[in-house]
Amino acid sequence: MQTNFTPDQLADPMLEASEKALRACVHCGFCSSSCPTYNLLGDELDSPRGRIYLIKDMQENDKPASDTVVTHLDRCLSCLACQDICPSDVTYMHLIDGARLHIEKTYKRPRPERILRWLIGFSMPRPKAFAWLMRLAGLAKPFKAMLPGRLSSMVAQAPKVKTAGLSGRNDIFDAPNAKGRVALLAGCVQQAVGDHINMATIRLLNRHGYSVTLLRESQCCGAVNHHLGQESPALARVQANVEAWSTMMEQEGSFDAIIANASGCGTMLKDYGFVLRNEPLADKAANIAASTQDISEFLATLPPLDMTQPVSRVTYQAACSLRHGQGIIDQPLQLLLDAGFEVSQPANPNLCCGSAGSYNMLQPEIAAQLGDNKAAAIAKTEPEIVASSNLGCMVQLQERVEAPVVHLVELLDWASGGKKPEGVSGHD
Repeated sequence: MQTNFTPDQLADPMLEASEKALRACVHCGFCSSSCPTYNLLGDELDSPRGRIYLIKDMQENDKPASDTVVTHLDRCLSCLACQDICPSDVTYMHLIDGARLHIEKTYKRPRPERILRWLIGFSMPRPKAFAWLMRLAGLAKPFKAMLPGRLSSMVAQAPKVKTAGLSGRNDIFDAPNAKGRVALLAGCVQQAVGDHINMATIRLLNRHGYSVTLLRESQCCGAVNHHLGQESPALARVQANVEAWSTMMEQEGSFDAIIANASGCGTMLKDYGFVLRNEPLADKAANIAASTQDISEFLATLPPLDMTQPVSRVTYQAACSLRHGQGIIDQPLQLLLDAGFEVSQPANPNLCCGSAGSYNMLQPEIAAQLGDNKAAAIAKTEPEIVASSNLGCMVQLQERVEAPVVHLVELLDWASGGKKPEGVSGHD
């Protein structure tokens, strides 16, 4: 794609990255078939190619974001299926993130929208605040039918709070005769509503012979604010993590890996080198990014454990942030097969379930349609258990499918002698 940015514009690192992505695009349209919103809505402006044209026009001409631009870019899930399929390797992730920064700087949203986006950006990176908000939503659930549409949807899907992980301090879990040590990102939302996932991950890693430092004191990875276009808090959190983790490794020794078991966080951590590419912390950020692995990526390199559980039919729902954002497709499936499970996938596993970080709160109607479509595809596989690699996908699906929805590591922990996941039938 031909571009006409001025030299002064290209001095802006965000516009420089956008220009590189735009120039790689050849208008082929392969991306359209992979785009959940285009498949659902049929509007070219809700396809990656259409959004790229909107972004180019807005940025190249230094225009304030218009209502049309905001509508269609807000509908983007950032699922990155388009980036995954693109034959020209367009880095759509950086293009859409840069466009969202431009929107936040040049467009004044209606007051209710501004309040909602502020609330999401404030609460989700803070486990205690998010836990409090989810408790409040739980109290409101019996009255959800009386609430306005978007608020009703948010209340309906609010997960239960499990606050065991809100100690606010780093914990070390040593393995007997440890052969290595890893750091595990505790996650913000996960500490509030899914700390059992962290505990299952730790048991599994200990069983493999790795001591685990659970990073509860860390800042949020920055993904929530970053994808909302909230540049200052996102950068502050990324910088704080890079500084803290780099200092920890200098003082205590390097980790074999920094592990994420929430794939949205992992995708963000692996992009730290790009986010801070022009900052004094660039080298340290690149080292953090290179050290980060998804839990399935790390486990796939280790000898398999002895497995003890009977076969169950598991349908694996691939999180977009893992499949498209990190390119990890086969490892989770192979881990489940090696553990003795009978594994299947729903049709069109590349299509998003509609969770997409905070998307199901900001675009509840589209998210609900995508969630229902994914649930229908899962139902056709007749699973006894549904597994995913991301808490957001689990929350999106758990009210829509009959089978229990659990994290991949919960099944691997159970199969190798650990705790049976909640809601799963079978032997303890």
